[in-house]
Amino acid sequence: MSSSGPVPAAAPNAAPSPGGDSAAELVSLYQKQRKIYARAVSGWFAGWRWALVWLTQLVFYGLPWLDWNARQAVLFDLASRRFYIFGLVLYPQDFIYLTALLIISAYGLFLFTAVAGRLWCGFACPQTVYTEIFMWVERRFEGDRMQRMKRDAGPWSLDRTWRAVAKQVAWVAIGLWTGITFVGYFTPIRELVPAVAGFGLGPWETFWVLFYGFATYGNAGYMREQVCKYMCPYARFQSAMFDKDTMIISYDAERGEPRGTRGRKTDLKAANLGHCIDCGLCVQVCPTGIDIRKGLQYECIGCAACVDVCDGVMDKMQYPRGLIRYATQNGMTHHWSRAQMLARVLRPRVLVYTAVLVLVAGALLTSVALRSPFRVDVVRDRASLARLVDAGHIENVYRLQVMNATEREQRYTVGVRGMDGAQVDAGGEVRVGPAQARWVPTAVRIPPQAAQALGSGAHPVEFVIERVADGDQAAARVVEKSTFVVPR
Repeated sequence: MSSSGPVPAAAPNAAPSPGGDSAAELVSLYQKQRKIYARAVSGWFAGWRWALVWLTQLVFYGLPWLDWNARQAVLFDLASRRFYIFGLVLYPQDFIYLTALLIISAYGLFLFTAVAGRLWCGFACPQTVYTEIFMWVERRFEGDRMQRMKRDAGPWSLDRTWRAVAKQVAWVAIGLWTGITFVGYFTPIRELVPAVAGFGLGPWETFWVLFYGFATYGNAGYMREQVCKYMCPYARFQSAMFDKDTMIISYDAERGEPRGTRGRKTDLKAANLGHCIDCGLCVQVCPTGIDIRKGLQYECIGCAACVDVCDGVMDKMQYPRGLIRYATQNGMTHHWSRAQMLARVLRPRVLVYTAVLVLVAGALLTSVALRSPFRVDVVRDRASLARLVDAGHIENVYRLQVMNATEREQRYTVGVRGMDGAQVDAGGEVRVGPAQARWVPTAVRIPPQAAQALGSGAHPVEFVIERVADGDQAAARVVEKSTFVVPR
């Protein structure tokens, strides 16, 4: 019987032991993840990245606190199945709008990727944004790259301990507040925060605050580049949207090689050197730890940190900028200018993505603009399909669900068409409160002569529900189809 445990693998070049047996070496099948100490960088693209960090977080953290019509401006009230987006009130029946938004998001991503690579990943993806925030906190407490490496390699001391604890406290606080804000889109945040302070959260609110907070803490604080490299599917299929005219982060090997160290006044031709001084800063600032000089790699998130730091080195060496830059493969091969590369942006795949994006966005905006201010669902009374009532009249009973999609009380009238002599009893004028829904029992009767003319069976009928005009609100009408049953 074989024993469990690591299997010794013979080293290929091992010298034989005195007893005649070759030496053995344990080979691990798993490699420990090397920690990446990304260096701080400043520059044009870093400025844009931080601008988007501020913009996205002001929207995310601030939107739940914005009031609209005496309520939270954006609230997805799952309990009452109402979704409030500023002046728009949506019901579960409006799920088609969410589908359209997802299609727009997908084609927007495809379009940006076809034009300029992983712009979303490098500048606006939540993983990138929160990693930037957590790394900024880390630098405030533990210093930049070399200081962090030195502390991690050394023994634990009072200085290292308090810095590590303070960093963790800040990370946990950011994670928890992110979780609270996320839940605040589903539970009114002005009620949620006092409940958190008083330990009065419900079980589901508690779960999602902790889950979302822990996900933010773990992904941005520890997993970082591993999420982009191993967990995010976009890194795997992005190449399907790239072509040789896609603007990507590129290293100009023809200009940079052969690389090597030198002084500022070194004669490059005499020394047989390119513009790359082999300083390694492009690798040190990379959040995924790749060397862009090895060419395009799927781990590259297009953050352009290497562009910023390389431009700084070129400035110090008094060389032209752009050794690492946004460029296309065709542009690098044919030595095109930026204008020539941009001229090839409008190619077939970009035009297709743009056309689909415009069509779907236009359809969504048109649908929202023409959306009825109320909705009606007609449900037949299954207990009794038809019954005989006074004076031989035939009666069918229905239930009408009238959903008010505005934030003002509305008045409605109910009528039918499609059958001669039909009478409707809906209890008079129907009133529905702001953003509310009401079930209205409705009876439809036809005289015996009309029933005899129709004959037995199910016959089409249309309910006409009209909103009564009130002040600046014009009248509106909704027509819903149903059937009227005449018994034998």
